[in-house]
Amino acid sequence: MSRSLHDLLTAHRLTPAQRRIASYLAEASSGAAALTSAELAEHAQVSQPSVTRFVARLGFDGYPEFRRYLREASVEPTGGCAGNKFQAGIDADLQNLTALRAQLADEGRLRGIAGRLMASCPLVVAGYRVSAAQAASFAYLAAKIHPDVRLLTDTGSVFGDGLRHAHRCGATTMVLVALPRYPKESAAALDQARALDLRTLLITDRVVSVLTPHADDVLSAGVSSEFVFDSHAAVVSLTGALVEAMADAAGASARKRLEDFEDHAAERDLFIGD
Repeated sequence: MSRSLHDLLTAHRLTPAQRRIASYLAEASSGAAALTSAELAEHAQVSQPSVTRFVARLGFDGYPEFRRYLREASVEPTGGCAGNKFQAGIDADLQNLTALRAQLADEGRLRGIAGRLMASCPLVVAGYRVSAAQAASFAYLAAKIHPDVRLLTDTGSVFGDGLRHAHRCGATTMVLVALPRYPKESAAALDQARALDLRTLLITDRVVSVLTPHADDVLSAGVSSEFVFDSHAAVVSLTGALVEAMADAAGASARKRLEDFEDHAAERDLFIGD
């Protein structure tokens, strides 16, 4: 895929179907210009309307204009390193991890946020759709060192009930994981937390987005979009670093909780091979 086409595709957030088209173009850019929209849809294994929406998403007036662009685009490789699309996905993750490493050079801010999370008892953690998995992972690990972590992944009135109950029990902070595509419920959750005077931490993929104005604190790590579905590798590393900072903030109490769990695991024989 030419550098110009690569830049064009990575500058837009694409749906899974549109990413299938982009993936096909990455592998067959030299021959794609000869295809009709129906043929491109067949090769990419998507519907023809998906191709139409893809072309419009990139800013072209129609498929003929896009095909002219493909004919004129350079077909030189994007860099000196050969690789397939799976390696390209790993390369994108490595770039995000490198950027995160540089960001964490200033550890003071991360430690300050971690201290506030430990001070909130209970600590509310929320996330919806694809973000629910990352929220659950963070909540699971945080619960190893925090005395009361409450995971909320329901929406609507059920979420509101859980949030208000946590607030009545003493919660001062809510952590919201919101990764693209951002569900509308994410903005609603931040607004409900603010209405209860809870401080909010948003864990997301960029420093500035439609959600960041609603949050008090923002921690971000890049999400790579090389595959049909996003890779959250850097986000996993970010939440791991946050839990580590929380353990540091908790000090002896975190060590005691971890030791107690290890004693419990040994007594109940919870894990294979221990």
